[in-house]
Amino acid sequence: MIYILILIGFAMLIYGGNILVDGAVSVARRMKVSPLLIGLTLVGFGTSTPELMTSLFAASIDAEGIAVGNVVGSNIANILLVLGVAAVIRAISVNKTSFKRDSLFLSIATGVLVLALFWGRIGFILGFIMCATLGYYVYYSYQTEKKEAKLDPTKTEVVRNKKSNHIELGLSIAKTILGIVLTVIGARVLVTNSVVLAERWGVSETIIGLTIVALGTSLPELATSIIASLKKHSDLAWGNVVGSNIYNALFILGVTALFVPVKVPKNVMIDTLIMVGVTALLLYFGRRGKLTKRGGWLFCALYVVYIAYLALKA
Repeated sequence: MIYILILIGFAMLIYGGNILVDGAVSVARRMKVSPLLIGLTLVGFGTSTPELMTSLFAASIDAEGIAVGNVVGSNIANILLVLGVAAVIRAISVNKTSFKRDSLFLSIATGVLVLALFWGRIGFILGFIMCATLGYYVYYSYQTEKKEAKLDPTKTEVVRNKKSNHIELGLSIAKTILGIVLTVIGARVLVTNSVVLAERWGVSETIIGLTIVALGTSLPELATSIIASLKKHSDLAWGNVVGSNIYNALFILGVTALFVPVKVPKNVMIDTLIMVGVTALLLYFGRRGKLTKRGGWLFCALYVVYIAYLALKA
């Protein structure tokens, strides 16, 4: 039965990711914005839901190591594994204009997260500042995209029938939300049953936590980015990862701190520095304007090295 549930989890991830990409691209066209913006906002937020639920629950039971490690580990996995696999499937081109905006906010988000972690405690005030920063980023991104759409209408699809457009927009949003729900539930089913299977095989809880569980919260991003690459929407794959990492850095611990103060364990500092280095690598390739297949293989190889490091540390 457990093997059937694992297969069901995979199927929900693949099917949900397929629906999510189609719905997100359709929403972008109907709202006259780029798929990149939808990836940064709607898709990025939706696929970050597992990280949010995990950190909230972990903080509520005083498991700060899981709450903080979940965010740091997910950001590393999103860049090295998720974007790496997507680039291996299809090289990812990066819009230089959008990159200037998004790289700035990703740098700010990462910097705020690092300062908060080295501070040692994330309370209500700091959590509110983190959430407010994210709110401004979403607003600024949307306004920027609207201006670009006016300057170059060819970037978006023009729908003349307003009534029809509203109906189609509603259906596209519903389709996107359905895709998010399926990917999140699919990830939950897959991770839960994979942990049970690993325990049956006698794998230690530490290794399970560092691999299956940590990777599990990044599965929606992985599924979405793979489908996006296969459907030739590499900008959505890039936006999904950048958006998810910004949400993870500001929103996950920010919201968690609004309800429960988060104490930062000291043993997460090395991983925090690794996250900074990986983010810098992402910005380097983004500045070049393209993440090639060779770069994708490099990212995947670095993630394998990171997992090996975690196993040795454990």
